[in-house]
Amino acid sequence: MTARLVECIPNFSEGRRTEVLDAIQAAVAAVPGVHILDRHSDHDHNRSVLTFACPVDQAVPAALAGIAKAAQLIDLEQHQGEHPRIGAADVVPFVPLGETTMEECVALARELGRRVGMELGIPVYLYEAAAQRPDRTNLEDIRRGEYEQLKQTIGSDPDREPDFGPKRLGPAGATVIGARKPLIAYNVYLATDDVEIAKQIARAVRQSSGGLRHVKALGLLVEGRAQVSMNLTDHSRTPIHRAVELIRREAKRFGVAIHHSELVGLAPQASLIEAAGWYLQLDGLQPDQILENRLYTAAAAAPSLTDRLAAATPTPGGGSAAAYAGAMAAALVGMVARLTLGKRDYAKLQERMGAIADRSDLLRAALEGAVEQDARAFEGVLQALRLPKGTPEQQEERTAQLERATEQAAAVPLTVCRLAVETLELAAEVAQDGNRNAASDAGSAGALAQAALYAAGLNVSANASSLQHPATGYPWLDELEQLRSKGEAAAERLKAALTERAGSTSR
Repeated sequence: MTARLVECIPNFSEGRRTEVLDAIQAAVAAVPGVHILDRHSDHDHNRSVLTFACPVDQAVPAALAGIAKAAQLIDLEQHQGEHPRIGAADVVPFVPLGETTMEECVALARELGRRVGMELGIPVYLYEAAAQRPDRTNLEDIRRGEYEQLKQTIGSDPDREPDFGPKRLGPAGATVIGARKPLIAYNVYLATDDVEIAKQIARAVRQSSGGLRHVKALGLLVEGRAQVSMNLTDHSRTPIHRAVELIRREAKRFGVAIHHSELVGLAPQASLIEAAGWYLQLDGLQPDQILENRLYTAAAAAPSLTDRLAAATPTPGGGSAAAYAGAMAAALVGMVARLTLGKRDYAKLQERMGAIADRSDLLRAALEGAVEQDARAFEGVLQALRLPKGTPEQQEERTAQLERATEQAAAVPLTVCRLAVETLELAAEVAQDGNRNAASDAGSAGALAQAALYAAGLNVSANASSLQHPATGYPWLDELEQLRSKGEAAAERLKAALTERAGSTSR
């Protein structure tokens, strides 16, 4: 069953110190299941936008980790930038993906708001679909006056009382948390440094002053150039090209042109297809006319590995299954290592667990690649077997090619054995030293790694026995025996660790 996903796009009031942004991103990425999709920083705005996706149940821990790290490293008393802001983690919206509902995102926003207020002591305001007051639906209403004004009024003005957290601001300021539809952040730079022109155009474009619906806009000076900074909150009703063309027309009134545009973060593919269709006058443009979309659809329709294993074909076979078992083992080792990172009880192991997590990723990638490599190698054996053998010359060529193909067919599973043993050794280590609550997962990793070693070893032996020159296979079998011995030793360490930490006993 596919996990229900949510997108989160926290905006941080820092766009200049890379080390700070790296630390915030690392804190978010350390939560299992998080996929960092994008990071966009602007020096003049002094602001960065991080985009990540994750299962619904991991969204609050991931966002909380980012907010906490930002609160440690960003001081609003020292912050200066073009973009409006009230907090170190300024705004944190959740956006539903796939089958996830807006109601689920509202629940996430309110749970995150409660925890940020209680655990971090940061005032929280809820906005958009999560707003608990009608005057807080719009972000700009909450952020009016920015950090400096909010600091003066939060404790005395009932209208500025936060939804969660204290009625006072610290150096981390306040955080606005909500749930909303996908938003497109799009900036248009003008061929002028006159920021007043940008402000006039923004006034003509934004909905609040009589412009286009579903458009929010500001006029700013960025990198020495006037910028119209926009948020398009519903591209299906007001597409990007309509907003850009209105800016182009308004700019012409002032005798200036558009210099270039900028997409901040990510945008739905449909919005870009709309713009391409409009500008190219392709009124009938369909998403499946795009090559990559067609390839993605074809890939999604391809049979799974288990379907291919079950088919009445010689490949993929046991060697591919062995590699995939090893890949799953490496993935579980990485999971246990990451569940140990950031835990106070395992503070002395942070560097080692980080190294194990990184190494397990490399092992997993190599083993995943071996799934197809094994199938291709055995296809080479089958092709050699199909060669003609009617003449002595053909027989000699066939034998030579079959010998080369068999050597390659043995090389892949032997590599899988090496990778499986290393994975098994790491599984024993994380079972002994890693997060005790994940000891059974380390045990599962070890069991899969042992299965990979055993199954791949069968393939090595089978290929060695089919050689015309058996001596060629002796080094393979010698190494296989050594790998099995190392694997048995690692399996014993794993068993001891599980008995000690997870109460596991053999039957």
